[in-house]
Amino acid sequence: MLRDITLGQYYPADSIIHKLDPRTKLFATLLFIISVFSFDGIVGFIVMTAFLFGVIALSKVPLSFMLRGLKAIMILLVIAGLFNLFLTPGQVLWSIWKIHITREGLRNAVLMTIRMIYLIMGSSVMTLTTTPNQLTDGLEKALKPLQKINVPVHEIAMMMSIALRFIPILIEETDKIMKAQMARGADFETGGLVKKAKNMVPLLVPLFVSAFRRANDLALAMEARCYVGGEGRTKMIPLAYHKVDRLAYVVVIAYFVLLMVIKVVL
Repeated sequence: MLRDITLGQYYPADSIIHKLDPRTKLFATLLFIISVFSFDGIVGFIVMTAFLFGVIALSKVPLSFMLRGLKAIMILLVIAGLFNLFLTPGQVLWSIWKIHITREGLRNAVLMTIRMIYLIMGSSVMTLTTTPNQLTDGLEKALKPLQKINVPVHEIAMMMSIALRFIPILIEETDKIMKAQMARGADFETGGLVKKAKNMVPLLVPLFVSAFRRANDLALAMEARCYVGGEGRTKMIPLAYHKVDRLAYVVVIAYFVLLMVIKVVL
């Protein structure tokens, strides 16, 4: 299940989405996430679905690879759905003892599940099609106006990029530690949810040790290359908008405006 997490990974491919400026992808991702949590009509979700799967098709990332990342959050999806299903007051559709399922609860459970799925898939498209260097440069450029109020933009962008890219590394380390402990007789597969959670506790110490070791190695490597922060640094490949980026901005803004019109009209 751990290997199924795709958030933070990069999938190399020759696609129009890969070639987009990272600032364009950051803007599109942000606007898509806003739209997912701002609009809830059936027609709106049809438009969101068409937009999301259209972008996935253009990215040339296999849909099976994208959907695989949802397996890792299946428990979270179920818990969120159940909380909304049983704890939302409203018109009761079905009741047994003190458990009530309402029309509003059913609607909220479906909406929350879809929103979380789209949130993960939309974010994954950006990370799967953007290298760590591109992501750092894009974040730095996007946040550059904050430098006027002495915000360390480069350092913030670097930290966010490193944190995002550490996700697949830590997943790989966890998988290795689990296999090593299973070879020594540890059991992570049987039992209920509580037992499985307790069995995971012995993984924390070696996982933290490994994470600190990798962080220290990264810090030493950056110091060896005379990294002193963003001041005075230049880019090997400076970011520049092209026609395809301008077209992408038009498409994304048109998508958002269309959703707003649908919400007002319907």
